Amino acid sequence: MSDKETLILAIETSCDETAAAVVADGHVVKSSVVASQVNLHERFGGVVPEIASRAHVEKILPVVQEAMAQAKAMPDRIAAVAVANQPGLTIALMVGVTAAKALAWAWQKPLVAVNHIHAHFQSAMLEQPDVLELPAVALVVSGGHTSLYDAESCLDLRLLGKTIDDAAGEAFDKVAAILHLPYPGGPSIEKVAKEGNPKAVAFPRTLLDKESLDFSFSGLKTAVLYHVQGQDMKGENKVAAMSRQEIADIAASFQAAVVDVLVEKTRRAVARVGAKTVLIGGGVAANGALREAMEAMTTREGLALMIAPKRLCTDNAAMIASLAFYKYQAEQFAAMNLEPKATSD
Repeated sequence: MSDKETLILAIETSCDETAAAVVADGHVVKSSVVASQVNLHERFGGVVPEIASRAHVEKILPVVQEAMAQAKAMPDRIAAVAVANQPGLTIALMVGVTAAKALAWAWQKPLVAVNHIHAHFQSAMLEQPDVLELPAVALVVSGGHTSLYDAESCLDLRLLGKTIDDAAGEAFDKVAAILHLPYPGGPSIEKVAKEGNPKAVAFPRTLLDKESLDFSFSGLKTAVLYHVQGQDMKGENKVAAMSRQEIADIAASFQAAVVDVLVEKTRRAVARVGAKTVLIGGGVAANGALREAMEAMTTREGLALMIAPKRLCTDNAAMIASLAFYKYQAEQFAAMNLEPKATSD
């Protein structure tokens, strides 16, 4: 390990992943440790905040110790301690923020606060930081967030549009529950959809008005529910009677509707800001149909496309450390009275 490297230790506990990572110079991942809670929340069909918080408390110290050990990093070599302090589940964020403040104080290191959503964009650039051509449109699409940003730089982001109801990933989870598919819904629907016809069911594409860059997936979710159960809502057992092909067709048609909206809104945002690059991050960015459709759109429009590697699409601390490096360089440090925030600045 070179003494010239700037090492950032980062912590991420915004939802249901307890994560820590050590990253050098914003792009060299020395370690990235993630303790997943999927098995804890699976039977509930979604994340239970109190369960998530307790799991974070149990896992945070071992995860940080493992990240430091894998990186072969001692505290004196760490330049700063970073943490995702917004947005997310407040009682989950509190665990990470408290741990980061304790380490920063004990090691006498600067504390860097990172917006979890902004860090998802960083995951798209993490392994190729010198390739980015600005300006860029950045799309984060996950279980809790679906937002578009105008990115002048990794530290200069302007919100263009966001979901007004369900986020895309949340819609995947809810539709998976309707179809009696396992949690989390994104991977389950993608797997089943590979056997289905995406044109089998004409689900709506909610684009709002022609100038809007906001998202709405609640109506699509309801359309799936009505298709499965009937508008009288008395057909609760219809899924059990459906064939595998029928379920696959519904999953594929739903997925296609989500992808079409994400691609069209991103295209609109590019046209509005004159972007040269499209950045995509977040859990839903791992979806193969979305990746293929975005690649086709950006190729057609003559744009560069940077999508987070699938292993960095879900919540992780490497993306937090990467963005924190640039905030460290700009001396954008947080005070020791830093608090978690459920919503994003």
